[in-house]
Amino acid sequence: MVSQEIKAMPLAERLLLVEDIWDSIAEEQNALPFDAGIKAVLEERLAALKADPSAGSTWEEVKKRLSRR
Repeated sequence: MVSQEIKAMPLAERLLLVEDIWDSIAEEQNALPFDAGIKAVLEERLAALKADPSAGSTWEEVKKRLSRR
Protein backbone atom coordinates (compact mmCIF):
# COMPACT_ATOMS: atom_id res chain seq x y z
CA MET A 1 0.00 0.00 0.00
CA VAL A 2 1.35 3.40 -0.96
CA SER A 3 1.24 6.40 1.35
CA GLN A 4 -1.24 8.23 -0.89
CA GLU A 5 -3.56 5.21 -0.86
CA ILE A 6 -3.46 5.13 2.91
CA LYS A 7 -4.20 8.84 3.15
CA ALA A 8 -7.19 8.37 0.86
CA MET A 9 -8.73 5.73 3.13
CA PRO A 10 -11.50 6.76 5.51
CA LEU A 11 -10.31 7.47 9.03
CA ALA A 12 -12.00 4.39 10.49
CA GLU A 13 -10.23 2.13 7.99
CA ARG A 14 -6.87 3.78 8.71
CA LEU A 15 -7.40 3.20 12.43
CA LEU A 16 -8.11 -0.47 11.78
CA LEU A 17 -4.97 -0.67 9.67
CA VAL A 18 -2.94 0.85 12.51
CA GLU A 19 -4.43 -1.67 14.94
CA ASP A 20 -3.53 -4.53 12.60
CA ILE A 21 0.02 -3.25 12.24
CA TRP A 22 0.37 -2.78 16.00
CA ASP A 23 -0.96 -6.29 16.66
CA SER A 24 1.52 -7.75 14.18
CA ILE A 25 4.36 -5.91 15.93
CA ALA A 26 3.21 -7.11 19.36
CA GLU A 27 3.24 -10.71 18.12
CA GLU A 28 6.90 -10.36 17.19
CA GLN A 29 8.12 -8.25 20.11
CA ASN A 30 10.34 -11.03 21.44
CA ALA A 31 12.20 -11.09 18.13
CA LEU A 32 13.72 -7.67 18.86
CA PRO A 33 17.08 -7.54 20.61
CA PHE A 34 17.01 -6.24 24.16
CA ASP A 35 19.90 -4.12 25.34
CA ALA A 36 21.56 -5.70 28.37
CA GLY A 37 22.46 -2.27 29.78
CA ILE A 38 18.86 -1.11 29.71
CA LYS A 39 17.75 -4.38 31.31
CA ALA A 40 20.28 -3.88 34.14
CA VAL A 41 19.01 -0.35 34.81
CA LEU A 42 15.39 -1.55 34.88
CA GLU A 43 16.29 -4.36 37.28
CA GLU A 44 18.10 -1.89 39.58
CA ARG A 45 15.11 0.45 39.58
CA LEU A 46 12.70 -2.40 40.28
CA ALA A 47 14.87 -3.60 43.19
CA ALA A 48 15.00 -0.04 44.60
CA LEU A 49 11.22 0.25 44.35
CA LYS A 50 10.71 -3.07 46.12
CA ALA A 51 13.19 -2.04 48.84
CA ASP A 52 11.42 1.27 49.49
CA PRO A 53 8.07 1.70 47.73
CA SER A 54 7.53 5.11 49.32
CA ALA A 55 10.68 6.57 47.71
CA GLY A 56 9.02 7.13 44.36
CA SER A 57 6.27 9.47 43.20
CA THR A 58 2.76 8.60 42.19
CA TRP A 59 1.61 9.39 38.66
CA GLU A 60 -0.62 12.12 40.09
CA GLU A 61 2.37 13.76 41.81
CA VAL A 62 4.41 13.62 38.62
CA LYS A 63 1.59 15.20 36.60
CA LYS A 64 1.26 18.02 39.13
CA ARG A 65 5.00 18.76 39.02
CA LEU A 66 4.98 18.77 35.23
CA SER A 67 1.95 21.03 35.02
CA ARG A 68 3.72 23.64 37.19
CA ARG A 69 6.53 24.01 34.63
